[in-house]
Amino acid sequence: MIQSQAPVRLHARQVKAASELLGRAFMKDPTWEYLAPGLARRARVLPPSFGITVRYSLRYGEVYTTPALDGVACWLPPGAASPSLSQLIRLSIHGAPLELGLMGLLRYNAVENYTGEIHKRTLPGRHWYLWVIGVEPARQGQGIGAMLIQPVLARADAGGLPCYLETMNEANVPFYQKHGFKVISEGEIPRRGLRVWAMLREPHSQV
Repeated sequence: MIQSQAPVRLHARQVKAASELLGRAFMKDPTWEYLAPGLARRARVLPPSFGITVRYSLRYGEVYTTPALDGVACWLPPGAASPSLSQLIRLSIHGAPLELGLMGLLRYNAVENYTGEIHKRTLPGRHWYLWVIGVEPARQGQGIGAMLIQPVLARADAGGLPCYLETMNEANVPFYQKHGFKVISEGEIPRRGLRVWAMLREPHSQV
């Protein structure tokens, strides 16, 4: 890995830029196509929505990027790997995606309830949670995503802890499998037409 491209911690002053990057990265994601139909609508909704995720992760977890801010990876740590609703609400006051509307919020709630239940059922013990990772569209396929997850994967291995994530984009499954994650649950959100892959990476032994 070239040192100048090694992952760095995201700074608070970069939250807006990181949120906008994630918005671009997820513009064609199946979940967000469902939650906010239409490109123009997603362009409005995604940055403030990811702003909540980034701020939460900075406060309660860890956020990695590159020196050029080509990608962002948000992690939640062992003991706090499930986002707290009350803490999310407090952060949402300064960037709630009101453009989702009532129907969008109901859809969002259905998605969160389903994925949250899978998370609790399949992995109740201590673990790291890869909440979101995205790479600038023009830089995708260049190894940036793989680089961004390495710091926490290494720490998880050192601590003998698993890592967990969910994805609703089947195209992402092989990427995670390449880095040691295995599908532990696959299902469809009832009446929503969205498939969810829950994936687990067991700690790798330190040699």
